[in-house]
Amino acid sequence: MRIGIFTDTYTPYINGVTTSVVMLKDALEKKGHIVYIVTVNNEDLHFRYEEDEKIIRIPGVPVGIYDYRLTGIYPLKAINKIKKWDLDVIHSQTEFGVGTFARIIAKQFNIPLVHTYHTMYEDYIHYITRGYFKKSSKKLVEYFTLFYCDKTISELVVPTKKAYELFKKKYKVDRNIYIVPTGIEVEKFYVENNKDIDRDKAREKLGLKKDDFVILFVGRIATEKNIELLLSSMKSLISVSKNIKLLIVGDGPDLEYYQDYVNKNEIDKNVIFTGKVPWEDIVSYYLISDCFATASQTETQGLTVIEAMAASLPIVCIDDESFKDTVIDELNGLVFNNRREYKRCIIRLYKDRELLRRLSNQARIASETHSSKYFAEQILDVYKIAINNKPKHKISLIDKVHKIISTDGDEIDEKNDNFKS
Repeated sequence: MRIGIFTDTYTPYINGVTTSVVMLKDALEKKGHIVYIVTVNNEDLHFRYEEDEKIIRIPGVPVGIYDYRLTGIYPLKAINKIKKWDLDVIHSQTEFGVGTFARIIAKQFNIPLVHTYHTMYEDYIHYITRGYFKKSSKKLVEYFTLFYCDKTISELVVPTKKAYELFKKKYKVDRNIYIVPTGIEVEKFYVENNKDIDRDKAREKLGLKKDDFVILFVGRIATEKNIELLLSSMKSLISVSKNIKLLIVGDGPDLEYYQDYVNKNEIDKNVIFTGKVPWEDIVSYYLISDCFATASQTETQGLTVIEAMAASLPIVCIDDESFKDTVIDELNGLVFNNRREYKRCIIRLYKDRELLRRLSNQARIASETHSSKYFAEQILDVYKIAINNKPKHKISLIDKVHKIISTDGDEIDEKNDNFKS
């Protein structure tokens, strides 16, 4: 099968969507399929085709939200390259620039389009509105989501029941929706596959002692991740033991704010910020920690939770639908509803090493159900449904327009690699 994955984020930029796409690409290729990537060029305003990796990078302009860039929706040079790929199916991972481009390509070349909805956009509106027009903005998000996810794609995939219920219960979407939890390369995080990592030395580099109890958070450092709940609990936890430390791995728009918070509250000796960490180094932070904690309620799935479980870390998470299919209270982790319960969970794990060991073992076992191999198999089933339901192609106006301008576009592209839309 020849598969085109269209995404606004891809390596070297790391986030949950990138992780999902990389894992899916690798797993599909291991099964013998040919996978192409269409994404954004985050480095400059030039078109780039990496032939060995089968990646098209389309020029994009910054939009002011993290490292995201917005591309043109009809880049001719990319279209001419994609046409030669002769794709069997397109899988879009975004609703914006590259996602809109995926829709156009799918329609123009009569290719089935599968879409995965990754982001609960209502939780991110504040980055655009800055607190204004909140109600009307949510309606716009709902309208836009329904337009993209209901009317213009062959099949819709969501990673969790939480996202499924958003469409079914809130948006009242009447169509098939497939719940396919994102898989990861769980083997990468297994303790026995990382014997070259010296736990004591890795801790020492971060100023951690052998007997410190390390709580780990990995993710974007931003308001919606509710990191403040973890930080505001530290004074109470330190009063129980000065050996309780919080390790925060990642970067984001609120990093400086949280660093100031830590200093003002005089907990800087027990809270460590690493900043941005290379993808290939992330596993070491899991392996030097004792448990993983998150209070975020804006996830669609929470891949870092699965990574932590694969590294045999018990999970301490807030009671949210995102984690219900992954974390089972008292089996592979502990679930809390508020700050008081969170502190109680951490203290239990710190004091009861048998509980810590039991939850750790079960976390590792549970992670195996989220393997990239199983993920790819489920996604392939959706691809087959989309291909079997492929409608007959009708020549549209956009086909005729492209036929007229594509020849000129080839000539223009030879002279000018700059951003086109």
